[in-house]
Amino acid sequence: MFIAGNFLSALAGVLNWVLWAYMWIIIIRALLSWVNPDPWNPIVQFLNRVTEPVLAPLRRRLPTWQWGIDFSPLVAILAIYFIQRFVVGSIMDLAWRIR
Repeated sequence: MFIAGNFLSALAGVLNWVLWAYMWIIIIRALLSWVNPDPWNPIVQFLNRVTEPVLAPLRRRLPTWQWGIDFSPLVAILAIYFIQRFVVGSIMDLAWRIR
């Protein structure tokens, strides 16, 4: 059973790393939105394409505040943090129990 435990441990590690990287991509996009970057820049286009599938549904569900502040990146980061703590932690605990 140690093979299944090692597999789940590796899966949890990779998932944790992917979520961590995606969280930083969202943070970079939020910071870039403050300076109004060139929309034709390939890096900006990449950031928009990667984060828009997550941020657009959140933007539709969140109320619009009177100052025009977009809280969708903050909600997405909190959701990623929750997934890291709950899902990745649960997979890691299961991996240790299987070993």
